[in-house]
Amino acid sequence: MDKETFLIVGLGNIGRQYEHTRHNVGFDVTDLLAARWGLSLTKPLCRGMVAEAALSPEKRVVLCQPQTLMNLSGECVAPLMNWYKCAPDHLLVICDDIDLAPGRLRLRRTGSAGTHNGLKNIVLNLGRMDFPRLRVGVGQPEEDWDLIAWVLGKYRSREERELMAGAFGQAADCAEDWLNSGIDHAMSYFNGSRQQA
Repeated sequence: MDKETFLIVGLGNIGRQYEHTRHNVGFDVTDLLAARWGLSLTKPLCRGMVAEAALSPEKRVVLCQPQTLMNLSGECVAPLMNWYKCAPDHLLVICDDIDLAPGRLRLRRTGSAGTHNGLKNIVLNLGRMDFPRLRVGVGQPEEDWDLIAWVLGKYRSREERELMAGAFGQAADCAEDWLNSGIDHAMSYFNGSRQQA
């Protein structure tokens, strides 16, 4: 019998200049999951870097970091879902959200892409919106900040870095709970949670 595949995709931009910026939340969380599971995201597949782990004889999980530009993330995710024959409800996309307070989590079963261009491109390429997504809040810029500069910027203080590091840990916990206990349990437990600085 074929293994049931669960796909966790962390969104971000490639390149050292984008490492640990607000827009790279998805990369930071999937890096943390890979470290927890003893994996390395080094296998190139469908314009992404992936790592696979067997959760049980019947179930496997695939971590992925698209190597496209953020705005073209769907050009990795759609072929990858076809490759693994992954059902839409077995896909979890992790990304940043400027409309959530820094560190706050929101897991949803489906919904619009909102203002996030990476999610928009995934919806466009899949032709559907009914896949889970986990948003991690990075907050709004101050009035004198350009939005693009904000999301592509690094965290400005030790307190902000510690807050977000805690949020990455909670997001990884949430992804594991989604895998082990299902989306309803994960939503009831993690939605609105926020790591205190």
